[in-house]
Amino acid sequence: MPRARPTRIYRQTAAAPHEQGSGCLSGFTVVPLAVIAISVILASFAWKTTPILPTSVEESPPAASTGIAPIFRIEIQYWADSISKWAAASQLDPNLVATVMQIESCGDPRAISSAGAMGLFQVMPFHFYAVDNPYDPETNAARGLAYLSKSLATGGGDARLAMAGYNGGIGVIGRAEWNWPAQTKRYVQYGAPIYEDAKNGIDSSAALNQWYENYGVSLCRQAHLRLGLP
Repeated sequence: MPRARPTRIYRQTAAAPHEQGSGCLSGFTVVPLAVIAISVILASFAWKTTPILPTSVEESPPAASTGIAPIFRIEIQYWADSISKWAAASQLDPNLVATVMQIESCGDPRAISSAGAMGLFQVMPFHFYAVDNPYDPETNAARGLAYLSKSLATGGGDARLAMAGYNGGIGVIGRAEWNWPAQTKRYVQYGAPIYEDAKNGIDSSAALNQWYENYGVSLCRQAHLRLGLP
């Protein structure tokens, strides 16, 4: 029987052509690759030499001041930084907070009324917890401004109604103004225009000066001494 012819095994070398479909680099791809390489080099050079222009940024309007107006007396200005902090924590206008402090205590942290209201914001005893120190400014502010915030919300954001509720109790907000207590009417009579003057950023308030002359002289004198102001 004839001998079987030995099978030759061809070993492919690096120089040998690949079979069809093997993805070899043919001569047709050399030129495009050269073009691509040159394009990359030119693009890289252009990127290095082309200055990068700053992106235009739309300017934001200046932020609103978080301080209090200059109309308030020196005893209130003493607490300006604290008022801004307390107002931010309570989400209240600092000028509204300053207006309430001006009328309530003129900045005397130890003030007490004949009705038993205490401290900077003249907070009634039943608003405090058993462990609270009513005369601690931070505690007094926290309790007083929580009630002011509630009063403002009840009054639909109307600062005038909020002050009425703060003085006479939130229940007065739903009543006709003629039926408010005399003290509450007086409180709003001075408080509302003082607050408006503060919001408008004027340097002096006729309403505040009138309140001071009629009701605030002795209150502010005591606060002045308490704070050790010159």
